[in-house]
Amino acid sequence: MRQFGILTALLLVLSLLPPALVYGANPAPETAFERQCSEVSAAGVHGDERARLWKLFDVCWQYEMTEFPEWATSVGYPGQNGRWTDLSREAIARRKREVDAPLKVLQSIDRAQLNPADQLNYDLLKYKLELDKEGVDFPEELMPINQLQGIQQSAATTVMDNPTNTVKDYEDILSRLRGVPTVVDQTIALMKAGLAAKITPPKVTLRDVPEQIRNQIVEDPSMSALLEPFKDFPAAIPQADRLRLVATAKSIIKEEIVPSYNKLLQFFVREYLPKCRDSIAFTALPDGRKWYAHRVRENTTTHLTAEEIHEIGLAEVRRLRAEMEPLIRETGFKGSFQEFSEFVRTDKQFFFEDPESLLVAYRDIAKRIDPELIKQFGKLPRLPYGIKPIPAFSEKSQPTAYYQMGTPDPGRPGIFFANTYDLKSRPKWEMEALTLHEAVPGHHLQVSLAQEMENLPNFRRYGGFNAYVEGWGLYAEGLGPEMGMYKDPYSRYGQLTYDMWRSIRLVLDTGIHSKGWSRQKAIDFFRENSSKTDHDIEVEVDRYIVWPGQALAYKLGQLTIQELKAKAKQELGEHFDVRKFHDAVLAMGAVPLDVLKAQMDQWMHRLTESSHNVSSRSERSQ
Repeated sequence: MRQFGILTALLLVLSLLPPALVYGANPAPETAFERQCSEVSAAGVHGDERARLWKLFDVCWQYEMTEFPEWATSVGYPGQNGRWTDLSREAIARRKREVDAPLKVLQSIDRAQLNPADQLNYDLLKYKLELDKEGVDFPEELMPINQLQGIQQSAATTVMDNPTNTVKDYEDILSRLRGVPTVVDQTIALMKAGLAAKITPPKVTLRDVPEQIRNQIVEDPSMSALLEPFKDFPAAIPQADRLRLVATAKSIIKEEIVPSYNKLLQFFVREYLPKCRDSIAFTALPDGRKWYAHRVRENTTTHLTAEEIHEIGLAEVRRLRAEMEPLIRETGFKGSFQEFSEFVRTDKQFFFEDPESLLVAYRDIAKRIDPELIKQFGKLPRLPYGIKPIPAFSEKSQPTAYYQMGTPDPGRPGIFFANTYDLKSRPKWEMEALTLHEAVPGHHLQVSLAQEMENLPNFRRYGGFNAYVEGWGLYAEGLGPEMGMYKDPYSRYGQLTYDMWRSIRLVLDTGIHSKGWSRQKAIDFFRENSSKTDHDIEVEVDRYIVWPGQALAYKLGQLTIQELKAKAKQELGEHFDVRKFHDAVLAMGAVPLDVLKAQMDQWMHRLTESSHNVSSRSERSQ
């Protein structure tokens, strides 16, 4: 999210610490960001609190955009498209120290003087910063590569995000390409530090990473994924510029990037992978139990313990298994659950024979969903979305699908990426649920609406909390029946399978990282209770191993939204309107689950008061 002697190891650890801790009495000089925060604090003597709060929002946003240029490109923030995040040990230590600066500003602002909307903004920034500060204790940076993320994938995906409208845009891409070897060197340095500190991903999950790196090592630069942006120029760019840009890009790939990836491959295969840990639990890492607890809080935005989450998962698995049995009978199948699972995993009728047919089917489903949205939502996003295959260089280790947000400023639509690798593991019966989750009314609708909110600070428009975002995506799958989906029993079974999949996550994530479950035990439990294909199951289990806590967000978020919907129906009675309910849930962007509950309680209270007042006036008029 994602070899040394004793003296060398000591120097490496010291270099990752803030300088004040290393050198004692000589604190590090104030950075530009810390100075800006100090100026916002000092303005309290003669400035109003709301103005100071919004100035802090601006300072923090500019900081995030300049410190994390890939994120800036993703949200359409200009001026950063030729840069990479500085992964040097010095920059990481500085950023960890700088977390304190905005928290000090918040402490200087009198929250009571803010209006209710800004009090919520204040609370959310404080919540986010406190999580960031807590995370400083945990050296995530020492595991910069796994099968799901790292420079072996992010270089290509990032340049594909870059705008491609002008010659300057392409010059930015060239600048980014020139920076890849530096990022590779910084990544190797962090991996070496991880080995020294005994902080690595589990060896078993890294089996496909060498192939991912090799996919970037091409003899012909024309075959490189990094050249993709140079294959289709806008008409306004002259031919002479096109030829120059392509030639330069090919030269950088051949002379600089390929040798750099070769170096990464040799280090990874010969030095790193053999020394990675055999354990799979996050709690096996130094301070791992505390680290996992932080990841659970961060991803669920609750105070639930791993044990409590585990029990919720087991209860949901039992409930869904009971719902699956009559649906299996409805299909006419006579065998057991395990036999039915094997049938839907393997029978040829459930699979496409070529990738394009799979993508066309996804696009057809999306076209059927789009006109139904107005029945469930009063407000829809303006930003369009598309459906594309996951890039071939990473598809083998990637999940079934994922969503990449778009942004209107550089004119990039949201993209639902579908995995076309190993078509016999991509059954048709899962496709409606997956489209509802990743496209609409799931991630694209929720993320794009948040981006288009003009009254929210940028950290709320473009950021958010995983439990809400993924909880909404899973909740959206359940809206299928109201939108004309799941008309045949296999698709309905697919929706239950996807709900089961997210329930299983609660059991497996906590089982692996807090209860000592083996990888095989997790795979077996998954297979016994789900009809997901074997390839998907292994990819998923390995995902839970390297992204501890992330998989907990989906089900806990979904259950919260479902509980709020049931409560609203009960309290509002005949005044309940599903379109208004959905608009209210989506109106605040992605917030922690406790905040969502509180805000929706206020919404219900206002509607109850309003309907009561209308009834009172009506009675008096009679």
